[in-house]
Amino acid sequence: MPVLVGTSGWQYRDWAGVLYPQGRPQRLWLEEYTQHFHTVESNNAFYRLPAPETFADWRERTPPGFVMAVKASRFLTHIKRLREPQEPVRRLMEHSSALGDRLGPVLLQLPPTLRVDVEALDACLACFPRRTRVAVEPRHDSWWIPEVREVLTARGAALCWADRGSRPVTPLWRTADWGYVRFHEGRASPGPRYGRTALKSWAERIADTWPADADVFAYFNNDPGGAAVVNARAFRRLVDGP
Repeated sequence: MPVLVGTSGWQYRDWAGVLYPQGRPQRLWLEEYTQHFHTVESNNAFYRLPAPETFADWRERTPPGFVMAVKASRFLTHIKRLREPQEPVRRLMEHSSALGDRLGPVLLQLPPTLRVDVEALDACLACFPRRTRVAVEPRHDSWWIPEVREVLTARGAALCWADRGSRPVTPLWRTADWGYVRFHEGRASPGPRYGRTALKSWAERIADTWPADADVFAYFNNDPGGAAVVNARAFRRLVDGP
């Protein structure tokens, strides 16, 4: 499959006139979003886990083949800090399973103050059902050690490649047969957009790392002013090729 490109979330009021036609009610934004992108990263669960009925409603409102990645609860990553993961992981998967075949990877974004804890990471990943794709985004430099790479690889979890300031802020490790990339903030004007050179570099990194038939998910989190929409469209053209 081609690289699946989308944005981190879809419910942004300043996207009216950029992605959503002026006057389009917010209750129809998801349907409009799916007309432009084939995937989205839902960050709702990070702040408050939606009910199974909400996930089921999103499934009904999206077309076959659409993929929704889910950002795991901050209760698991920021409050528990990966400790005692069984219950929060179980609850997340019970609720999000209502997405059915729309459910994509689960993202564990770790707090920037959380230092490396290989045992906690391994124990947390072990709680997920075997077929669940989990991407991990550490944000403290202490995580960049061989033992972390080994755990991710053994569990089939993807290290999330992250960009900030139009440059990688994570090692470019391939730890799974699929990939996950997040774009937080570009350096182009108007900010926080990415320029073509930065996007082209990322397209080349992906092409050099994974075969053309690998599943790679790429999400733009630079949402202010619709920058994510503009960049996601441009990046999709780059990775799809002529």
